[in-house]
Amino acid sequence: MLHNRSKWGKLEDRGVCIILSEFRLWWVWFLCSHTFNRAPEPSHLHFSSSYPLYLTGMVAQVTSSLVKCLLIILGLISVIVNIVLICLNSSRLPKCHLQVQDSIAANHTDHSMVFADLTALEYLAVRDYMWNQKDLKISHSAFAKPSENFLFLIDLLLPKKQDALYYLDQHGPKPQRKATVVVFFGQSSYLKEYEVGPLDGHLRHRDVTKERYNVENLPFTARTVTIGEYVELFIFLESQVFQKLEKELRESFGYIPGKRNLNPFEGMPRGLKAGDRKTWISFFRDESGIYIHPVGFEVLINHESKNSSDWSVLKLLYNGKYFETLESFKKDYETGLVTKIVYKAIPNYASLKPRKKPTGLSPQQSYLQGKRFSVKNNQVIYMDWTFAFGLSSLTGMRVFDVRFRGERIAYEISVQEAMSVYGSNTPGMVLTKFLDSSIGIGRFAHELVRGVDCPHVATYVDVYRYIDTNVTHRFRNAICIFEYDVGRPLRRHFSDFFYNSYGGMPNSALYMRTITAIGNYDYIWDFIFYQSGSVEARVHATGYISSSYKIDGSLRYGHQVAQNVLGNIHTHFVNFKVDLDILGVNNNFLTKDMAFEEVSLPWTSERKVKVPYLVEKQTKTEKEAALRHGTKTPRYLHVASDRTNRWGHERSYRLQLTSFAGDHLPESEPEERSMSWARYKVAITKHKDNEPTSSSLYGQNYMWDPVVDFSKYVEDDESIVNQDLVAWVTAGFLHIPHAEDIPNTVTVGNGGGVLLRPHNYFDEDPSIHSPDGVYFAPGSEHDCEYNKVACLEKDLCSPTLEPYTYNGFEGVMTFGG
Repeated sequence: MLHNRSKWGKLEDRGVCIILSEFRLWWVWFLCSHTFNRAPEPSHLHFSSSYPLYLTGMVAQVTSSLVKCLLIILGLISVIVNIVLICLNSSRLPKCHLQVQDSIAANHTDHSMVFADLTALEYLAVRDYMWNQKDLKISHSAFAKPSENFLFLIDLLLPKKQDALYYLDQHGPKPQRKATVVVFFGQSSYLKEYEVGPLDGHLRHRDVTKERYNVENLPFTARTVTIGEYVELFIFLESQVFQKLEKELRESFGYIPGKRNLNPFEGMPRGLKAGDRKTWISFFRDESGIYIHPVGFEVLINHESKNSSDWSVLKLLYNGKYFETLESFKKDYETGLVTKIVYKAIPNYASLKPRKKPTGLSPQQSYLQGKRFSVKNNQVIYMDWTFAFGLSSLTGMRVFDVRFRGERIAYEISVQEAMSVYGSNTPGMVLTKFLDSSIGIGRFAHELVRGVDCPHVATYVDVYRYIDTNVTHRFRNAICIFEYDVGRPLRRHFSDFFYNSYGGMPNSALYMRTITAIGNYDYIWDFIFYQSGSVEARVHATGYISSSYKIDGSLRYGHQVAQNVLGNIHTHFVNFKVDLDILGVNNNFLTKDMAFEEVSLPWTSERKVKVPYLVEKQTKTEKEAALRHGTKTPRYLHVASDRTNRWGHERSYRLQLTSFAGDHLPESEPEERSMSWARYKVAITKHKDNEPTSSSLYGQNYMWDPVVDFSKYVEDDESIVNQDLVAWVTAGFLHIPHAEDIPNTVTVGNGGGVLLRPHNYFDEDPSIHSPDGVYFAPGSEHDCEYNKVACLEKDLCSPTLEPYTYNGFEGVMTFGG
């Protein structure tokens, strides 16, 4: 057998090495002996007066011979040591019988380019075009003040679905590439959105604000805080807070201007009603991991005015006590009417530098036969899968035209929003409800670290963005794509009786990943493509928790995680858009579940039994298909075609959620409308091009009257029978911070997502056709025809593989004979 032949081969190799080593030792002895034998024997010498000189010469000759002999010995010892080392490691040398290729040869097309992110040149062309529109008076500065006109965002304008499908499926004209542009008009105090294009022709712009939001202009206070406004805020804090309270801040928090600063962290939303721009800012020690170093000092800043000279400090919180003015705080501080916080230097428990120096590498992945996927432009081909991908600056990762075996499964799967609601009794956190797309989810996708964020051998993709800037930025290696064995079989069976055999298949899937570091939290976004025809959209959270300074009553809102530090309770909700097209765009929404019924036993009247039976239903309207959190909903949710498989069942894909979400914000809260998508586990709506997203750029700072209110997508209650359907899926988890969140929250258990699984879509599991399948029966355990893993040691370059063995049939059940 293979492993026995390998063992004998190793013994033969070592035998040859021993013979070679012995031969070289004999050769050393021969050379040295020959060298000394050159000197005359003493009995043959004739003594004379010149004998001392001759003796001296002979001694020199002998010494020279000894030196030569020693050099020869040292040289040959070195040779012998190298031979021995080579022989000992010969069994671990790679055996490269197969040529490893970088990736498969794939038939890419340029159809995916209709979904491709803008290129650096396209961003530049749009920026320059908008700058050149003199009537818009757009500032060219990256730090434009709120009072100036600022080009905040340029992003891809996706084509209308009907136009894209006509191009993809019926060889229609290619949709024009266009961009969406957002301008903050500080001079006029409103916001506008424009459509700019065609990008491959003569550029023109068109105001689409009214068309998209049914208003002429968007409210100015709905804008995101720009870098330029942050610069103004920092200057304001320095002059109006730090300089005026330098003594109190130094004694309480160790503040030393220019040496030991205090870092601000802002709460959101910025106020209590539409039009407010009043932000509570909490301060933290100037350490890495600032988010878990609160100091107990917060200020409320009114920055509604476009001119920072009009800004003011409205309130102040120090060690749990509120003050109306800085002067009243200074007075109470001096007279001892407030409990003072005394600064103490502490070790930085938030540092992510390992507590012990790393001693080695974790296991690293490799492709023994090369990559089995191919990436060209924005298209990926892997086994039976093809899809296009992109990364929106606002909403993040997305894929389009997702096909399995050439059939479109989904037109779009995309991240829409990430939201958190916090609990606290301090102002910086008590109002906080983060809507991350208002800052930009994809905006914070930075370079991924090889071997940690993604496997070292992954394929990495650069992205370009233009958001809150005046130049296009390139972010290297911000997306990674890799095939990965998840570590458990996709399927397997060991037949213990009647017909002994083993059949199985490793669960190797393709991952597309990006990681967005949005303030304190890092979100790991994965789209995963399985060989069984399933595709999964998943998120895991890590990074730092948000914290507040512990005061009386704080423990009602979380756990203490460090000295005077409260980890605040909060929810995580993430919304995905899943536009499934099952054998076309005319689909239905079906649900399936179980119930028990009482039946008689046909062979006896002695008793009746309760048995489960299948409950099926077709949902016909949008309201009926809006499945709320906190309600009992069917466990099987399907988007189905009216076409059937071989067995007469509707071909469908199932939506399977993974979620540990907390409770949604009560609808009575005025901010809830900006996150109304989170009311629903799943909501099914009729596809509309004017309902492209569940949230918007403006939701965070205009929560009380949002320009996009997802609940309105449902309230018109349109028919969803034989319609183009979109599933809006919400997953998440409740996070009650604990000691193990210091220094960093781990990904284990902190995530959620949606799995799209074929359900009667095929006539059998498609993975049975995968080249990764393994099968053998007694006597064929080492046959390589249907068990390629049995031949790894023989065929592939791998210095660490153990010999393949299998003895599983020794203990099978027998029934006589």
